[in-house]
Amino acid sequence: MTGKIFVDTNILIYAYDTEAGDKHAICKQKLRDLWDCGDGVISTQVMQEFYVNVTRKIPEPLSLSHARRVINNYAAWQVELITPRLVGFASEIQERNQLSFWDALILATAIQGNVKILLSEDLNSGQLIEGVEVVNPLLRH
Repeated sequence: MTGKIFVDTNILIYAYDTEAGDKHAICKQKLRDLWDCGDGVISTQVMQEFYVNVTRKIPEPLSLSHARRVINNYAAWQVELITPRLVGFASEIQERNQLSFWDALILATAIQGNVKILLSEDLNSGQLIEGVEVVNPLLRH
């Protein structure tokens, strides 16, 4: 993979969920690779969803202070902000592609960030949506 890569919430969560087995190991390595090459992109939506899920919903939740440190670290990446214009754009993507609004918002932020690859478990790997290729790093090839 070359160029900027957008990381969906589920991939980020697995990287910090030590109970996720192989998913944890794979996602942790993918994030390390993105740190090494400097190509990682996330959004404020991903940061928010990550924080809520890792402090409440995983088997061994992170402390609030640990989750804050993680969020602060990822602020060093290219972070795409959710704006009213972007919400409208996501709504158009949702309608054109029959996606959930939240998936469409992820795609809209990826497009806003000039990203061509979205790492996600939520959409169909290999699918090209609005010029963004969905790649599920958890699938064995």
